[in-house]
Amino acid sequence: MSSISRSLRGFLLLELLSGFALTLKYMFRPKVTLNYPYEKGPLSTRFRGEHALRRYANGEERCIACKLCEAICPAQAITIEAEPRDDGSRRTTRYDLDMNKCIYCGLCQEACPVDAIVEGPNFEYATERRAELIYNKQKLLDNGERWETEIAMRLEKEAPYR
Repeated sequence: MSSISRSLRGFLLLELLSGFALTLKYMFRPKVTLNYPYEKGPLSTRFRGEHALRRYANGEERCIACKLCEAICPAQAITIEAEPRDDGSRRTTRYDLDMNKCIYCGLCQEACPVDAIVEGPNFEYATERRAELIYNKQKLLDNGERWETEIAMRLEKEAPYR
């Protein structure tokens, strides 16, 4: 009996017809694909992208050169040099981040007591040379200014869980 039913199914092409039925079922539903360069999908508030250094509202940089992010980085991708100012506070003179080494663990962001170093929402930063992925202080501050509104919104949403 099973050989007869198998022959009949093969002769009537039932598998092919069920595939066509499935195609027709999904043909008239809304599409789920995105036209990527022009449309972007939603990102989680905990997404870890390109790093940025933030500033206070008055324009002063947040980093107080405590070097906790440098100490906690498992990949040793962060290098900080600091010197005291005239008013007695410490500020960074050099803040280098080697994105080639970075493993995007987020420990630098968690260790920072003033939310100076953060991982922003940008994931489109491909380069042609590895040397372009070594970020200096100015590049990190520029990233912070570019993404400040989104970074502040994400930190506000995550504040109850920190």
